[in-house]
Amino acid sequence: MQALTQIEQVRAAVKEWRQQGLTVGFVPTMGYLHQGHQSLIETAAKGNDKVVVSIFVNPMQFGPNEDFAQYPRDLQRDTQVCEQAGASLIFHPEPHELYPDGFCTHVDVAGLTEGLCGKTRPGHFRGVCTVVTKLLNIVQPDRAYFGQKDAQQFAVVRRMVRDLNMPVELIACPIIREPDGLAKSSRNTYLSTQERQAALVLYRALCEGRSQLQNGVRDANQLRAAMEQVIGAEPLAKLDYLELVDLQTLQPVTQLCGDTLVALAVYIGKTRLIDNFIYQGEQQ
Repeated sequence: MQALTQIEQVRAAVKEWRQQGLTVGFVPTMGYLHQGHQSLIETAAKGNDKVVVSIFVNPMQFGPNEDFAQYPRDLQRDTQVCEQAGASLIFHPEPHELYPDGFCTHVDVAGLTEGLCGKTRPGHFRGVCTVVTKLLNIVQPDRAYFGQKDAQQFAVVRRMVRDLNMPVELIACPIIREPDGLAKSSRNTYLSTQERQAALVLYRALCEGRSQLQNGVRDANQLRAAMEQVIGAEPLAKLDYLELVDLQTLQPVTQLCGDTLVALAVYIGKTRLIDNFIYQGEQQ
């Protein structure tokens, strides 16, 4: 498996594959790979002849008081995960490779980025969209794979790809969880033993939402109140947001009729975790 740091190296490798008539899958990551990332790479390997995995902690999507410097990094371990999962090439550029001196072009997606994580992380999705656009232009894959845990990110990138006529198929893959329900996340490593236990409140809140839906509740305020009560019972948890939004537009809904994203972000101590589930609306 190749590990490359230069844009032109990646382009040359992909060009060679294309000349052989091979298909290319792409998995963009910030590294410190866990089983969720591994499942994306494995899915990509099943659906394509070659798979490129990018490992790049993107400074542009971190706010001034966020955890860019502390974000976990372990390229040696990541390389082993990529090899085992079936990746063909790792692209791990330095920041100056993607953002050279004088860089001043950004990609913004209006509307979809204003709520949920965008409300409390201003500039985050501008950074995401800019780097994903650059990576898609560099790799030019047939298919790109994203985790459903970052549901807003997927919706934003999907709209960007559609609006800018990018020739790539986007595929969302299911959330991978720990045996006790906690969604896999690189930031889980920040949690103390006590905080790790407290973090299960996110999954419990989502389970409560599902239970309410199974019991026939469709009122968004009623569902939110029931889920917030679960979170409020955990002393170490501080709610950032809990929203029920249309899956396509990410606009808030009052009644769950069509496909709906039920998403939440919660601080456990200083660590911000996100999770969600998708309610498939009843067929009309």
